[in-house]
Amino acid sequence: MTLALLKRLKSPLVLLIISIFISGCASRQDLVYFQTDNNEINTTVKYELTYKPDDLLTIAVSALDMDAVRPFNLYVAEYRGGANGITSTPSLQTYLVDADGNIDFPVIGAVSIADLTRKEATRLITDKLRPYVKDPIVNIRLINFKISVLGEVNRPGSFNIPNERVTLIEALGLAGDLNIQARRLNVLVVREIDGKVTKTYIDLRSNAIFSSPFYYLQQNDMVYVEPNGAKIKSSRINPYTGITLSAISTLISLFAILTR
Repeated sequence: MTLALLKRLKSPLVLLIISIFISGCASRQDLVYFQTDNNEINTTVKYELTYKPDDLLTIAVSALDMDAVRPFNLYVAEYRGGANGITSTPSLQTYLVDADGNIDFPVIGAVSIADLTRKEATRLITDKLRPYVKDPIVNIRLINFKISVLGEVNRPGSFNIPNERVTLIEALGLAGDLNIQARRLNVLVVREIDGKVTKTYIDLRSNAIFSSPFYYLQQNDMVYVEPNGAKIKSSRINPYTGITLSAISTLISLFAILTR
């Protein structure tokens, strides 16, 4: 390679290296959440969980006369192995909401609870128990409330929610927050509504998220965080490009020193 050729290559290569580094930079507008200046945020979202097919429930019935409610509290044994052998622990029977939205409850039979809130389902089962139990108290818990977070987050995966209520922000927190290569203006929430899959994009940079019907997640929602433009561009580059550019840059620097 002649001296003149090296001098001609020097400037374009340096410009190429600089442009690659600049293209990977992100501005404040790309990274910061909730950028609206308003300090007070009025939310209009009211969240009430409703039961759906494939939900798994525990239902505990109590009253002053515990003998009267015994037929309505079914227990199963959970077996665990340990150093002292196998032990069993009783736990409440679970009830699966079937495809028609029903559960099969002891003595009462089929109870339709699909699309009912916890309060509505509790009232319904309580009313059905009154002919058998005086002043029954019903406690319903959903035990398979699960959401999934995928894409450009630090800990992608599925998460069980014990308290039956989680926001999109909390879900991203469970996944370790978005990484630096995440696209914050297009966070996708996938939800099944009336048997149809719907997709909605949320802009985390805007306070409008707090009034979105997707601010509170529902059971089995899936959240997907897209990669930003820099991540997509870098995926097209040969994995050895960085090493090659670094070596070329070093050679150019040495050449510049030697030819002064």
